[in-house]
Amino acid sequence: MWAPHATHVEVVIGPPPDRAHGEAGNDPHRARRMAPAERPGWWVAPVEDTDDGRYAFRLDGGDPRPDPRSLSQPDGVHATSALVDLSAYQWGDSDWTGQRLEGAVLYELHLGTFTAEGTLAAATERLDHLVDLGVTMVSLMPVAAFPGRHGWGYDGVALFAVHEPYGGAAALQAFVDAAHRRGLAVCLDVVYNHLGPSGNYLAQFGPYFTDRHQTPWGSAVNLDGPGSDEVRRFVLDNARMWLQDFHLDALRLDAVHALHDERAEHILESLATLADEIAEETGVPRSLIAESDRNDPATVSPRGPGGAGGLGLSGQWADDIHHALHVALSGETQGYYADFDGSEALEKVLTRTPFFHDGSHSTFRGRGHGRPVDLETTPPWRFVASLQTHDQVGNRASGDRLCHTLTTGQAAIGAALLLTAPYTPMLFMGEEWGASTPWQFFTDHSEPELVEGIRTGRAREFAEHGWSAAVPDPQDEGTVVNSQLRWDELSQEPHAALLAWHRTLLRLRGELPDLLSSPLEESSLTRDDGVLVLTRGKVQLVANLAVAPARVRLPVQPGTRHTAAQFGGAAVEGETVTLPAHSVVVLSAAG
Repeated sequence: MWAPHATHVEVVIGPPPDRAHGEAGNDPHRARRMAPAERPGWWVAPVEDTDDGRYAFRLDGGDPRPDPRSLSQPDGVHATSALVDLSAYQWGDSDWTGQRLEGAVLYELHLGTFTAEGTLAAATERLDHLVDLGVTMVSLMPVAAFPGRHGWGYDGVALFAVHEPYGGAAALQAFVDAAHRRGLAVCLDVVYNHLGPSGNYLAQFGPYFTDRHQTPWGSAVNLDGPGSDEVRRFVLDNARMWLQDFHLDALRLDAVHALHDERAEHILESLATLADEIAEETGVPRSLIAESDRNDPATVSPRGPGGAGGLGLSGQWADDIHHALHVALSGETQGYYADFDGSEALEKVLTRTPFFHDGSHSTFRGRGHGRPVDLETTPPWRFVASLQTHDQVGNRASGDRLCHTLTTGQAAIGAALLLTAPYTPMLFMGEEWGASTPWQFFTDHSEPELVEGIRTGRAREFAEHGWSAAVPDPQDEGTVVNSQLRWDELSQEPHAALLAWHRTLLRLRGELPDLLSSPLEESSLTRDDGVLVLTRGKVQLVANLAVAPARVRLPVQPGTRHTAAQFGGAAVEGETVTLPAHSVVVLSAAG
C-alpha cells in the first residue's frame, strides 16, 4: 500500500463492528503494524485469513480507510475492503481471438437499468439479443465501485473494485467469458480524470490530486507533478487489471481532455503502449477508445518513433456526427446544437469528415474549435458515431430519447444514415427498438449537501441550455425504475418493426462492401426540402423526412438497381423512387 507521507501505518483485520456506518473500530488486537517496503513510500504486512477477508488501513492513528486498490467493497465505498483472488475464476474463452475496432458495431449499456434486476448476471441473459441484432462489442458504462446502490458510475471512488450491487468481480469475469463464447467483445468505460466526491479517500494516502489543474467535476488527478510517478502507475495498473485479469477487449477512456498531463509522454500514450503490449502478449487485440472534446485527430493518429505523430489510441467518439444527425432529424437547435442547423453540417459529417468543427468557429464556445482530419492516416472507422449515447440522452432535462420526439419513420431514417456510414457505429441500449422508457440522471448519495448541490446544479445547467422541462429528482428511486428498459416491448409494434430494421441495416453493413470501403470524401449527399439522397459507391440511400409524399428521379448509373431494404412503404420503379412521409429505401446497383 502506497502512503509516502505516513510515519505509522496499520492494517486493521476483520469486519467492522458496525457495518451500517462503515466503522472499522479501534480494537488493538485487530491491528497489524505495517513495515516500509523496498519501494519508497510503500508499506507491507501479512494479512492472515479472517472470517470474511475484510481489512482496512489506518494511517498515523487516523480513521481506518478502504484500500485504494481494493478489489471489493461489499458494504460500500466507505466501509472495509475484502480480499479477492482474481486468478480463481476458471475461464472458458481460450478460443476467443478478439475483435478489432475496425469493423466493430458497439452497443452501450448501463448495467443498473439494462434489466430490471440491474446485475451482470441478468445482463448476461440478454447477450443473445445483441448477437442476433448484429452487435460485435458490448460497451459497459463504469463498473468501478461508487457510492450507494444506484448511479451512472462516473463518480466512482474505488477504481479497482467492481460495484457490489452489480455482482462484484467474479460476476464481471463471468459476463466477459459469456460474451466471448458468443462472439461478443466487451469494452469497459473507465474514468481516470477525477474521482467522485463521496468516499474518495485517496488524498489521505498520497498526492493523487493536484491544484495545478482543475476539471469540471473537481480536483484533477496528479499525472505530472511531484509524486505523480506512483499516480501514473496506479492508473496503468488499473488498466492492466481490466485488460488482463478481466479479459476485457477495450477500454473507453472518459473525457480525456480533462486528463491534464504536461509530461513528454502523455498518460494516453502510455496507456496505448500498454494496450499494445498486452495484445502482443496474449494474441488478442486490445482497443482504447477516447471520449474527447477537442476534435483533435492526433488522439487517434498513429504514434511515431521518438514521440512523433499522434497518441495512438484506437478510436474516439465523434460528437459532431451525433449533433448533425440530431438537428437534421429533430430540428432542435438550442445550446450546442446551434452550429449544426442547416444542411451543410449533415453533408459535411456524412461525406467529408467526422469533425464539423475542424478549425471553424464554434458559436457555443465562442472561439475556433478542432482541426482537420487526414483520412489517409486516420480512417473513418477510428471515429465512433452515434445517434444516442448515455450523455446525449441522460443529460437532457427529462432524459427523453431522440425517438420520443420523432415518428417511427424518422427514427428509421436516422438509423439508416448512421448505419450506412463508414464510421464505427454505436447504439445506446434500447435504441434498436425505440424504447419508450427515458434514461434519466440518478444518484444514491447520503450527504444532504451533496444531494442538494446536484439538484440545483443540474437545474441551473438546463436553464442555461434553454431546456424548461421538469428535472426528475436524481435521488428518487422512481427515477431509476423509470429508466429501466422494458423488454416486453420487443414483440410490440412499432418497436418490433424498428428492431427488424436495425437488424437489416447491420446485416447490410456486411453484405454491401461499398458502405465501408467507399472513400468518405467520394460519397455525396443532396437535400431537396425533406428528401435526402446519399450515395456511397454503388449504394444509395433515399429518404423523405417531410410529411408530404415525394417522388425522386435518380441519376442513371451502371448496373441494375435493386432494393436492399426499405422502411415506411418506399417503392422503386425504374429510376423513380416513391416516398411516403418519413420513409427510406436503400438501393444497391450490381454490375
